Amino acid sequence: MKKLFEDFKGFLEKLDHYRDELLFLFIKPYWPKNFTPNKITWIRVGIGVVLFILLFFLGAEDKILVLSLFTIGVITDMLDGSVARGKDMVTEFGAMLDSTADRILIIPIAVYSLFSLHRWLLLILILIEVLNAFVSIFYKSKEIYLESNIFGKTKMVLQSAVFVVILIIWPSPPAQFFIYLLWATIPFSFLSMAARIIELKNKNKIKIEIPVEQKEMWDNMKKRIKK
Repeated sequence: MKKLFEDFKGFLEKLDHYRDELLFLFIKPYWPKNFTPNKITWIRVGIGVVLFILLFFLGAEDKILVLSLFTIGVITDMLDGSVARGKDMVTEFGAMLDSTADRILIIPIAVYSLFSLHRWLLLILILIEVLNAFVSIFYKSKEIYLESNIFGKTKMVLQSAVFVVILIIWPSPPAQFFIYLLWATIPFSFLSMAARIIELKNKNKIKIEIPVEQKEMWDNMKKRIKK
């Protein structure tokens, strides 16, 4: 199981590396230094807030406007990490801001498009994001550099692609295939959390301590078995 986990992780990381290499062809020679990755991420935060206000306070029904804003937000998610790596501007704050910006962008669209017909899916997606946020906070509390892992990136790519399709065909309901794809992102969220916990364990940041009484009982059992 561990080997399968590592092989799958390696495959996804290789795909992500190829994407970076492709974007680096433009980013390394042409990207302006004063347009930092964090500025790109803040644009995504702003778009998420604007979408929330448009959809739930102003009742916007302009599908082209909503789709355009969300698509721009998705593009910023594709760019900020690659720009950070390509221009050697990776920071811990940027990594934390990136995952927060993803949630701010995705959640309004998820509520808007799923609430009427797929409430259980919506609820599970939101609860998992809350749980993922707590895992990230715990991870950071161990004073380890917080960086998005490949499972979290893959989940974001899949969700973004599905919501773009849903917005294109809105208000018609999406094909069941796209709903299945959203359900399929849930295991990636758990894999993302598992990857963080495994990393903490490998760095001896978390240890499983057995109470003294149970340890003594276990030792006595082993002695009896040997006899």
